[in-house]
Amino acid sequence: MNTPTRERSGRAPLLSMRGRRTLLPWVLLAPPLGVIGILLLFPIGRIVWLSFRDFRLANLVSGESEFIGLRHYVDLLSDPYLWRVVLVNTVLFALVAVVLTIVFGTLVALLLSTLGSVARVVVVSCIMVAWAMPAVSGTYVWIWIFDVDQGVVAQALMSLGVVEPSGHNWFADRFWFYAIVTLNIVHSGFPFVAVTVLAGLLTVPKELYEAARIDGASAWKRFWHVTFPTLRPVFAVVTVLSTIWDFKVFAQIYLMPGGDVGGSQMLNLGVWSYIQSFGQNDFGKGSAIAVMLTLLLLVVTLVYLRALFREDELR
Repeated sequence: MNTPTRERSGRAPLLSMRGRRTLLPWVLLAPPLGVIGILLLFPIGRIVWLSFRDFRLANLVSGESEFIGLRHYVDLLSDPYLWRVVLVNTVLFALVAVVLTIVFGTLVALLLSTLGSVARVVVVSCIMVAWAMPAVSGTYVWIWIFDVDQGVVAQALMSLGVVEPSGHNWFADRFWFYAIVTLNIVHSGFPFVAVTVLAGLLTVPKELYEAARIDGASAWKRFWHVTFPTLRPVFAVVTVLSTIWDFKVFAQIYLMPGGDVGGSQMLNLGVWSYIQSFGQNDFGKGSAIAVMLTLLLLVVTLVYLRALFREDELR
């Protein structure tokens, strides 16, 4: 008669232990999730809230604002400046910068994989200086390199007779402006790609390369059929991160001569949002631009990940 009682009393500690095991990860994750919620989710929610309101400098002082619904988004989507200048600058620049950063970083990683341990440490230490350099300092270095009068490029071209002694303002032309910004971004971004891809290359079994060489595969075929499939998750990570970073580039454009002027041909979505908010004191419209940039980043990232996973499913 006492057997069921003993069974129930024996099961109770087991159930409580399972409950504790289920609850323990959430307890450990609660502090960082709370910090993320405060530092990330609250500002995002605040920006979304501002994008639906007419919020200017006077409203910032009074704390009151008028709800206007989707008016900011309608005004932005109907503005030719968005489609002809800002969106083109944002998307084309980001795509070119991501591709060049991934390609150049991968080439550097392949070079590093052929070096000895001492030479590899020296080269990695040198290239990491470019990655560790602050964006502001790195931008001013490139401004100095392409300075109209005293820049290294201007002096070299003047000595060759390509440029007139009066110099050439590279920052006044939309194409050259973003070419310089792209050089800045690739220079500061390729070390991360190189080191990450190198870490993946060191895990690829050498037997795969030896088998490919025996089969007569060229260096390109070995990379495309051995290295790339093996390191597909690594390339996915560096591509997604580079896409996020390059779509929301700010300092490298804002600090360039002409990059801080509202209505110019040089703005991207991030700088345009800043100028509308703090230059024009239209915080509602600036927030709407920031929301559009966030949605664009989410769409691009999801499309890339979906295509990547679809290729894995087809294999």
